Amino acid sequence: MQDHKIALLGTGLMGAPMARNIAKAGFPLAVWNRSRSKAEPLAEAGATVHDTVTGAVADADVVITMLSDGIAVGSLVTDAAVTGAMKPGALWIDMSSTKPEEARTQAAHLAGLGFQHLDAPVSGGTKGAEAGTLAIMAGGDADAFDRATPVLKAMGRPVHVGPTGSGQLSKLANQAIVAVTIAAVAEAMLLVQRGGADPAAVRAALKGGFADSTILQQHGERMTEGNFVPGGLSKFQLKDLDNLLNESGQLSLTLPTAEMTRDRFADFVENMDGADKDHSGLYLELLKRNGVTA
Repeated sequence: MQDHKIALLGTGLMGAPMARNIAKAGFPLAVWNRSRSKAEPLAEAGATVHDTVTGAVADADVVITMLSDGIAVGSLVTDAAVTGAMKPGALWIDMSSTKPEEARTQAAHLAGLGFQHLDAPVSGGTKGAEAGTLAIMAGGDADAFDRATPVLKAMGRPVHVGPTGSGQLSKLANQAIVAVTIAAVAEAMLLVQRGGADPAAVRAALKGGFADSTILQQHGERMTEGNFVPGGLSKFQLKDLDNLLNESGQLSLTLPTAEMTRDRFADFVENMDGADKDHSGLYLELLKRNGVTA
């Protein structure tokens, strides 16, 4: 499949390192980003940078979107100029984090035009994107997944989790776990700091135990060092929690821990200038609750 052309649309914090790994794997690659300056460095990796979406997707066997939300993706999926420029029978892989219902709508629209579709959101943050170790949750037809597997493996570990929409549903489950774990780790880090223990030593002591996690080790360190340079943006964490609660509402489910954590992220994003800080910055919201100065 290395002779198949890939077009990647959206070269932000996640999309840029994903594109680099696709190029490193030997795929011909075209890229586009709304702000061209974010895409231009990828030329050094061998990608062709385009000024327009239509230029990027022309003759591409696989189109990958890594955009901010389902509305942004949908605006391209339903743009006749974009789909008109695509190669007949091309595969569209949306790796953005959107709603399951948006994935199903996009897949149905593309199928009507003769294109295949996968919803394949990712987890692993910028470190996983850079290392090519992303967890990739793919929903859609099995033959579309088989077709996509070589390029997905250039970015991480793909798993077919079910029919269309299942990838996004899996990502929502992932984001629920991430968000509530960030909240728990924040409380643990504040507790040990205020109690006089060494947070780094505590994290080392917990390594390998039931409480250990990537979030404890990476985000726990961020919290105690006050490093909230974004890997995963808080505004996107809030968006994902809103999508999660929208989906759970449609399923007549109440998810109280997710609801409480969502409200805390909303306060951090909307009232504490936290939108563009790392989602580990929820620690700052906890400090505010406790009247503690960072």
